[in-house]
Amino acid sequence: MTLSGQIERITYTNEENGYTVAQVKVPGRQNLVTVVGNLMSSTPGESLKMYGEWSSHPKFGQQFKFRKYKTIVPATIFGIRKYLGSGLIKGIGPEMAKRIINRFGKQTLDIITYHPQRLAEVEGIGSKRIAMIKNGWDDQKQIRDVMIFLQSQGVSAGYATRIFKQYGQASINVVRENPYRLAEDISGIGFVTADHIADKLGFGKNSAFRVRAGIIYVLNRLAEEGHVYCPYHLLIAKSEEMLAVERNIVKEALNHISVEKKIVIEAFDPNPADSLDTGKAIYLSNFYFCETYIADKLAALGRQSPNTRPADSEAVLEPVQQQLAITLAPDQIRAIRSAIKEKISIITGGPGTGKTTIINVIVQICAHLGMKVLLAAPTGRAAKRMHEASGYEARTIHRLLEFSFQKGGFQRNEDDPLDCHYLIVDEASMIDTVLMHHLLKAVSMHTTLILVGDVHQLPSVGAGNVLGEIIASERFAVVSLTEIFRQAEASRIVVNAHRINRGKMPDLSPRAGKTEFYFREREDPEEALAFIVNLVVDHIPRLFGFDPVADVQVLSPMHKGIVGAMNLNRALQEKLNPQMDAVRRGDLRLRTNDKVMQIKNNYDKAVFNGDIGRIHRIDPAAQEVVIIFDGRPVAYPFSELDEVNLAYAISVHKSQGSEYPAVVIPLLTQHYVLLQRNLIYTAVTRGKQLVIVVGSKKALAMAIKNDKTQKRYTRLCDRLRQYR
Repeated sequence: MTLSGQIERITYTNEENGYTVAQVKVPGRQNLVTVVGNLMSSTPGESLKMYGEWSSHPKFGQQFKFRKYKTIVPATIFGIRKYLGSGLIKGIGPEMAKRIINRFGKQTLDIITYHPQRLAEVEGIGSKRIAMIKNGWDDQKQIRDVMIFLQSQGVSAGYATRIFKQYGQASINVVRENPYRLAEDISGIGFVTADHIADKLGFGKNSAFRVRAGIIYVLNRLAEEGHVYCPYHLLIAKSEEMLAVERNIVKEALNHISVEKKIVIEAFDPNPADSLDTGKAIYLSNFYFCETYIADKLAALGRQSPNTRPADSEAVLEPVQQQLAITLAPDQIRAIRSAIKEKISIITGGPGTGKTTIINVIVQICAHLGMKVLLAAPTGRAAKRMHEASGYEARTIHRLLEFSFQKGGFQRNEDDPLDCHYLIVDEASMIDTVLMHHLLKAVSMHTTLILVGDVHQLPSVGAGNVLGEIIASERFAVVSLTEIFRQAEASRIVVNAHRINRGKMPDLSPRAGKTEFYFREREDPEEALAFIVNLVVDHIPRLFGFDPVADVQVLSPMHKGIVGAMNLNRALQEKLNPQMDAVRRGDLRLRTNDKVMQIKNNYDKAVFNGDIGRIHRIDPAAQEVVIIFDGRPVAYPFSELDEVNLAYAISVHKSQGSEYPAVVIPLLTQHYVLLQRNLIYTAVTRGKQLVIVVGSKKALAMAIKNDKTQKRYTRLCDRLRQYR
């Protein structure tokens, strides 16, 4: 059957597969008709001709389920106005669409198509906007055939736009020949989406293209979990299960992608204590190259002579202490001596143990000796803290290495290394395998490398456990700071963080007046959710004076669940930013002034995973959202909004390297899968002035008792030990 009508409103859209529920105005029918099916970013005002059948839903009543559809350019003045004002054409929003219609009426579409210069007759339209409208209209015309093809395969509009940008008019041929290329070539399109398209195109589950892409997908998923490689038989088993194909087909595909050099298969002596270790590691080629390079470079650097004679540094140590008006503790002096005399040194310790003081002293010693020092950290927030504490410029690793998307990546490397005698890198536990590889490429053999961090925190979000593996190799000098200094001892946050790290319950005893650390018991998830929202929106701002958006950060162990980050974000957004106007991406609504987080590295925009910003402007006419990150505006086309998420609540992992005036941590037994000591320790140490844990004492005890961190498959420690 066919059904034609105009979309009045979109009830639901799943951005992943395009599944949409919409209300459609059908000529001759008094009530709106509910239609369901895969739509390509259709918007209210668009007219559709749909092919499908009627059905009756037990809860929602009569619906029209369509299998395919085509867009009908609207002919009525009302339809044209809604079509143009829907945001499909850059340069035209609802108000501008109304003005254009008032001037040209039913001729509007012909004017835009054949006489766009006449748009200047409309108030507010100049030459720049005419060019924008013309380009937007032409883009729609060019992409139409590709869109119609892709929509029939269930591809969402955002992904279809990216496919067209990547392949242009060749898009249809590329997708027909090998849809799995999409997973490799286009950011945001993963194996699942490509597999869905391939299935519609008739690719069988045993397709060589499918199995090869599936293996790469499994390896990438494991990398997202922190693994640099996967044991051979574990990869075979996971691929066999996910793809539902026979083992010999997986093995054949594995050999093929090895020949293509997409993966590296490495044999080594197995660890008898690990049942999964068969002595064969499967690496994505990039991770193999990065890990082996790190080991080779660290070993080579460690063999070089130090830049400074111990006697020279000792001579200025006392004057520097006098200059800074401090008296160093024995462990601090040991760490400073190690950093000066060793070519590579690691300084690790928890909050309040004096790491910042040590960095300041090393910087001053270098200044006295005429040695150039550079300071860096993985995130902008950590670099800013370094600068504020030392008074010296500190940069993110990306800025230090002069990353440029236009020039093809990091500009500092072996051909143009960093010019310094000493390089001090803070928050080193956050550095993953790929970033460490790029950093070491830019470190010359004349440079002394000092890594500072807290090895007891969660490992990096990206693949690897670089700092932990370097320390475990026992190949380089390591100083562990354990003494909490007097000023830090006054902080209940610091004291409790160290108690947690030693496997002890934090001090939860009530205190008179205000304190820094609170535990509020709430066993029921729904009660915990309501309590947390009240804390953030009312209690903390009223009693402590913190801004609920800028100063308070909710850190959840999980993304899903009643007190997971996703649900907390929805609840907090409705209380803290309850406006109607929003741009929708799947179930997510983004509003002006929302607090958001970048959730993947975007080198083109120089915005990175974990960066937090505020939405400054939503422009339906230009189809873009402008977000302010650290005072810098960054524009996102609507098609790229899958790179950001609400950030009123974030995962503990995403908080690494950050500090917040106030932190609220939900901790319930429903989080049992992720209840680990280093997770709760990391969460608590993010709070500078206030930490409130909401949940059950049982969950807190479970987390503190569990010090068995998830094993990450990486061979960096073994490689470093080979250089003894």
